[in-house]
Amino acid sequence: MNYPPQHHQDNVKLHKIEVIKTYPLATVISVKDNKPFITHLPIIYRKDGKLIGHIDKYNPQAELLKDNNDVTLIFSGPQCYISPSIYTTTQLPTWNYIKVHLKGTVKAIDSNEALKESLIKMTEFLEHPEHNYVLEPDNPRMKGLINYIKMFEINITNWEGKFKLSQDKKPRDIENARAELIRANQ
Repeated sequence: MNYPPQHHQDNVKLHKIEVIKTYPLATVISVKDNKPFITHLPIIYRKDGKLIGHIDKYNPQAELLKDNNDVTLIFSGPQCYISPSIYTTTQLPTWNYIKVHLKGTVKAIDSNEALKESLIKMTEFLEHPEHNYVLEPDNPRMKGLINYIKMFEINITNWEGKFKLSQDKKPRDIENARAELIRANQ
């Protein structure tokens, strides 16, 4: 048995990449001795298909984000409660959402120059499209804090797209649910 049902799974890799790029704040989950470590971090998808992130070196999870350790990431797209009142047919209340779950292996990147370049590129990506702020390579604040930041790279080993969008409803109800999701996430 597949769960979620097949009609709530999206197997199109480009759709999942779009969610990652549009909603880059990931829930990063590592496990050590059956104890989960969970941190919310902006994670950037690179053109080479790997993910890049940064973590405070004092975060207990930082020690798990290296040495080919396994990691799970959840990227959350739009989501909302769907009232039966929006449907043209009799339905029960539900929750619609878009999530991308990834599993991967982590590699620590121990180069201050690579970290600096990555911080600059991440800032540039996150400032898009207005680019109101540019992180300069000689920024004195970055120079003082770079030794407190750990950089890591994730090689993705498993992709799951969970797109629960009332796909099992009649076309008019699907459209009403889509409109509600858009309205609730503006």
